[in-house]
Amino acid sequence: MTLVAERPRTAHDLIAEGGPIRKKATFTSFEESTVEDWAAIEKYGAHEPSRVLELCLEHLDMLRAPDHVYPVDRYEHSLQTASRAWRDGHDDDDEMIAAALLHDIGDFFARENHGEFCAAILKPYVRPEVYWIVKYHEMFQGYHFFHHLGGNRNARESLRGHPHFEACRKFCDDYDQAAFDPNYDTMPLEAFMPALNRVFEKPLRQVNDRVQDD
Repeated sequence: MTLVAERPRTAHDLIAEGGPIRKKATFTSFEESTVEDWAAIEKYGAHEPSRVLELCLEHLDMLRAPDHVYPVDRYEHSLQTASRAWRDGHDDDDEMIAAALLHDIGDFFARENHGEFCAAILKPYVRPEVYWIVKYHEMFQGYHFFHHLGGNRNARESLRGHPHFEACRKFCDDYDQAAFDPNYDTMPLEAFMPALNRVFEKPLRQVNDRVQDD
């Protein structure tokens, strides 16, 4: 007779059984935590309303700059990038619109690698292609100006051959680098809010999902 190992009881099992669940976890380290502790966390603490979108919008608003040196400030640039993507056929692609609108919000925390910072925020909510575009948009964007600063404008060629190379090139060439026109008919933030709300309503994947997206 073949013996089948019994599946360990999980926090979700305890909650489903409908028995009493303690109100607060009691461990002082994860190592000593119990299934009862995690049932308490799952039932009473794990489903608090997410503030991710709220915080993203706060930092988008911080890109406003009355005394900006760019032709438009970074807030206008972000809206214009999203507007260009929207009008180029992405009006039904919520994830791409979210990426276009929020791709620069990491400037305050990670000025030298804001693409990686923004990509990390978006990663649970967007498909791997969109995550990759945001992560590497700085390098791809540099094709248009790195040489003016003594840098290598062809740095993005090191990534040629990647499945998302062309999508990132198009995002940067057609939307991002072109979005500094003070005379452009930029769409207001309100036009993009339904898309943002849908994207941030629920993560597509969790931190323990092993997705090969680099």
